[in-house]
Amino acid sequence: MNPYEELANAIVLQAVKDYRLTDDEAELAEIERFFRSGWFGVLSKVDPEYLIRNLRKEKSK
Repeated sequence: MNPYEELANAIVLQAVKDYRLTDDEAELAEIERFFRSGWFGVLSKVDPEYLIRNLRKEKSK
């Protein structure tokens, strides 16, 4: 994996960690906007709706 891919993965993983650690609705909405953004699409091939759905399931447990 090249350094740019590593950086992209680190950015996405940090957003996932931030989502998991907050209960603030405004922050959750902001992170979800990031997941749905074009910038996220450049960083990752993961389907943002799939990711959001699974993160929401984790929070509801």
